[in-house]
Amino acid sequence: MLARFEGVSRSRFNKLGRVLERNSADIPKRVSLATIAREWLRLGCIGFGGPPTHIALLRRMCVEQRRWLDAQEFEDGIAAANLLPGPASTQLAIFCAWRLRGAAGAILGGVCFIAPGMVLILVLSAVFLASHPPVWILGAAAGAGAAVPAVALHAAWGLTPSSWRRAGTSRAAQSRWVVYAVVGAVAAATIGPYLVLVLLACGLIEIAVRAQRGGSPASPGSITALIPAAAVRTIALGGLGALAWVAFKVGALSYGGGFVIVPLMQHDAVTTYHWMTGGQFLDAVALGQITPGPVVLTVAVVGYAASGIAGGLLAVFVAFAPSFVFVLAGAPRFDQIRTNATMQSFLSGAGPAVVGAIAGSTIPLGLEFHEVWQIPLLVGVIVWLFVIRRGVVSSLVLAGAIGVAVALAGVAV
Repeated sequence: MLARFEGVSRSRFNKLGRVLERNSADIPKRVSLATIAREWLRLGCIGFGGPPTHIALLRRMCVEQRRWLDAQEFEDGIAAANLLPGPASTQLAIFCAWRLRGAAGAILGGVCFIAPGMVLILVLSAVFLASHPPVWILGAAAGAGAAVPAVALHAAWGLTPSSWRRAGTSRAAQSRWVVYAVVGAVAAATIGPYLVLVLLACGLIEIAVRAQRGGSPASPGSITALIPAAAVRTIALGGLGALAWVAFKVGALSYGGGFVIVPLMQHDAVTTYHWMTGGQFLDAVALGQITPGPVVLTVAVVGYAASGIAGGLLAVFVAFAPSFVFVLAGAPRFDQIRTNATMQSFLSGAGPAVVGAIAGSTIPLGLEFHEVWQIPLLVGVIVWLFVIRRGVVSSLVLAGAIGVAVALAGVAV
């Protein structure tokens, strides 16, 4: 009897041990802040290629190699970040760090992810925006700038399939998708300063349409949470206040791909406040593409043009602060955010408008060309991206190299 009891007890004890071991494997190991700083700094240094590269690097590190997160949790993080305004890949990097060490890890990881690209882009800003840069610098800027409209078109094309799938199979929803995209394109090409209001309006209209049809009940609180952003006045404040407003639009009111910041900033930076010329703005966009880290760091170049290093740092702080706030406040409820019907409806309206806005930005960007040779170079980059299907970074580097050769050959740049 005693032997049988010991056998049963040992069996139950072993079974309990296996259960505890299996459950403990589901709990991520506590990761030191030093490890987060080192790994997220590394990602910030090698993260060339924009959000797709950042997501792939984060997945490889957090899910496949270190196994800090399981695949489903990581995919849920991507889905929730895509529903939030601002740079999605940066928010995903902050979320992954938050998952490992809470608020301290999120802040440290986010800063380390952003810092390398910020430092590099501010150094390059000082070179490219100098009063009398060398002729080869001017050539590189003009060459890379000529590729920017093609890069914008490529970004819009890349966002189109997922946005179209969100619309579903309903003919009415697909028709609205086309209308939102056209409205976004026209707004980006003609009324850049008010593009934020157009994006918000498209999202709110889609919420109202789905609520009226009973497909997506929109609570008053969830809708009114979006209205204050639309009510923000776009009057010219001047000085650092204007710079902070432009950076805030980029960080808190931009939905969709990182390239939507281009039409959001261009009119303010070039026409309204005259911080930079149209050609210099093309350079700023190119620098944001060829440097590692978030594409939103383009705002640092605009900030530098407005008020030197202090302006660049202010612009970066204001542009990225909302991402930290969104993740720190929302990360514990990412599951609810991801499945929230109102947020899904809003993105179904604002998303196609963003795609259209990015495509429409190619028109004002192309109008900033100041040399004839930039036009055939643009055509060549379009072939490079859409026919040969090579990468964005390589297209910008190649276009910049061609610009240097043109400048050294004595052709006007």
